[in-house]
Amino acid sequence: MSNPFTRVPTQEERAAASKVTDSCAVRAGFSGVAGYGIGLIFGLVLSGIEFSSPVDTTASTKEQVKTVFRDMGNKSLSSAKNFAIMAAIYSGSECMIESYRARNDIYNSVGAGCITGGTLAMKTGPRGMAAGCAGFAAFSAAIDWYMHRDD
Repeated sequence: MSNPFTRVPTQEERAAASKVTDSCAVRAGFSGVAGYGIGLIFGLVLSGIEFSSPVDTTASTKEQVKTVFRDMGNKSLSSAKNFAIMAAIYSGSECMIESYRARNDIYNSVGAGCITGGTLAMKTGPRGMAAGCAGFAAFSAAIDWYMHRDD
């Protein structure tokens, strides 16, 4: 019996895998899952640093620990959800812009950042959406420039 992990894929299998992974919906989904994982870790670390909820000193130690862990879990899940949404919107919009323009340059990141920032600030109105668009676009441009400065 041959080892399936050492088998070389055929051209048809490579083409099918490439077709799936090049899909903007799949990229957005994978980015959302990765963002959720990063958000969980990020939220857990930051909730350990932040002391926003007061500790009831009259409660037993067991109850205090339960309260702290419950608070940490809630903050981690909230952060994970936010990171997942942000990553999925950014990745999906960048993929769609890149597919439409048929180029891979900094303008794709700037456009995706603007779409993401504006979408995330939708509840704040037009002025907030414009600020979110500008802020996210500037941040995306800075990151893209830094990552590709040697190219």
